[in-house]
Amino acid sequence: MTGSAQRPLLFLDVDGPLIPFGGEPGAYPTYAPDPARTDPRANPLLARLDPAHGRRLAALPCELVWATTWMEEANESVAPRLGLPDLPVMPWPEEAEGADLDDRRLGLHGKTRALVARAGGRAFAWVDDEISAADRAWVTAHHPGPALLHRVDPRLGLTERDYAELAAWLRAFF
Repeated sequence: MTGSAQRPLLFLDVDGPLIPFGGEPGAYPTYAPDPARTDPRANPLLARLDPAHGRRLAALPCELVWATTWMEEANESVAPRLGLPDLPVMPWPEEAEGADLDDRRLGLHGKTRALVARAGGRAFAWVDDEISAADRAWVTAHHPGPALLHRVDPRLGLTERDYAELAAWLRAFF
């Protein structure tokens, strides 16, 4: 496949993959804030962002898309701290009455159906800390293209091992 229109999508969550939490106090690194971007009203969790993630993510052969409840705030608060440009933001549509309940019964994440619909058959990777076996099975049954559902340990966030797995999978397409 050639051309940016054919590059795989990478749907990226913020909380967990980019902002680690959990574990023992001090288990996650903190980074000195950039004084030019310091805002006393900023979310204190933003101090957990590793600025190196921006360079690592930008180097992946894919189209990055925010797939987070941060919505547009990911472009306002997270992207600048990572040195990333504004990225497309995955809209979370209102579900028809009963669909959320059906998905919960199936064990599906609330993002699963919307991400498959947005991919439209295109190869995609989804990086999140809440991906389950039910999500993987549903995507396999309902998405005709290749998909990698990559669960990140929320206590650690994205690690070298995660980047290696993503890069290897993405290289198969670009």
